Amino acid sequence: MSPPVRNIAILGSTGSIGRNTLDVVGCCSDRLRAVGLTANSRLRQLCDQAKAVRPRWIVATDAAAADRFDWSGLPPGTDLLHGPEGLERLVTDEGVDTVVAAIVGSAGLRGTWAALEAGKTVALANKETLVMAGPLVMELARTSGSQILPVDSEHNAVFQALQAGRRQDIQRVILTASGGPFRQLSRQDLANVTVDDALAHPTWDMGPKITVDSATMMNKALEIIEARWLFDLRPDQIAVVVHPQSVVHSMVEFVDGSVVAQMSPPDMKLPIQYALSYPNRWTGPSEKLDFSNGLDLTFEPPDYERFPAIELGFEVARRGGTAGAVLNAANERAVEGFLTGKLRFTEIVTACRSVLETHPFEARPTLDRLVELDGWARREVDKWICA
Repeated sequence: MSPPVRNIAILGSTGSIGRNTLDVVGCCSDRLRAVGLTANSRLRQLCDQAKAVRPRWIVATDAAAADRFDWSGLPPGTDLLHGPEGLERLVTDEGVDTVVAAIVGSAGLRGTWAALEAGKTVALANKETLVMAGPLVMELARTSGSQILPVDSEHNAVFQALQAGRRQDIQRVILTASGGPFRQLSRQDLANVTVDDALAHPTWDMGPKITVDSATMMNKALEIIEARWLFDLRPDQIAVVVHPQSVVHSMVEFVDGSVVAQMSPPDMKLPIQYALSYPNRWTGPSEKLDFSNGLDLTFEPPDYERFPAIELGFEVARRGGTAGAVLNAANERAVEGFLTGKLRFTEIVTACRSVLETHPFEARPTLDRLVELDGWARREVDKWICA
């Protein structure tokens, strides 16, 4: 008998992860079906995707933009939903098996939260959900019976490597980092980095926000925090190593000294597919490693002085509480400031540290309090931008 088809809702289908997910669904159409797609502002692209895959629903999360858009090209049989309410209706529908949470930034928290409340399996690409509210999110998943499967290449690699041993035998998790385009620049040269420089990542094709995060290595800071909550680790069980080739996506070291690594070309289709196929493995569209021509892999420690964001990640992982939500919001706003020419590259992390150090820390915040502090942190960074 053929296995049942899994019905997938893709939150953020027009972004990089969303587009790669549709490629995986197209290649595995006998096993996966995209029944729901969402987008915020790229409504023309969302409409084109709907024509291609004919989902049951699409959601335009910006209701005002949706009202202005001409939806006459929407295919028959696809229902249009608007706003946050439409997003919640999609992820809670009994016809959806798995929700791919691929909306970038704190905007992705609401849809992920609703999916977990409904007991759905969540393929999590939105690391900010766990950075902001890790303990609350993991507790919600436990109580609702949901399963969170990581899509980030690093956390997906850890998830795979952990299957080689028992949880109580973990010594540490080692997250790899490409180092971005500036790993060999001096601190003086970093001060003169332009937006075009920062968006030219040497190995990954990502959206502008994540690409800038990779250049500052704030992406790795957020991944440290995510790993802390996702895998229930102590901060001292997490390490970072720079690996420019982006072939080893992360490693797990066990107490006997064995290190298990997950390797593959830098292609997001593989971790996406594994999150959608777990616990099975399928033939898919991902590129394969070619060992016939030789392969050089290098590893080096990160430069904490040149990239102070990494230490911020460890600090927030140790503190917990409101620190993650504040760091994430401050970084999102600071990256916006850099991309619009209002902040220098080196001011991104400086602004984040300033806001983090001055925020009213709470050890056990509610979700509403985290949302409040998200807004507060953005307003604090705006003071930097306007100064």
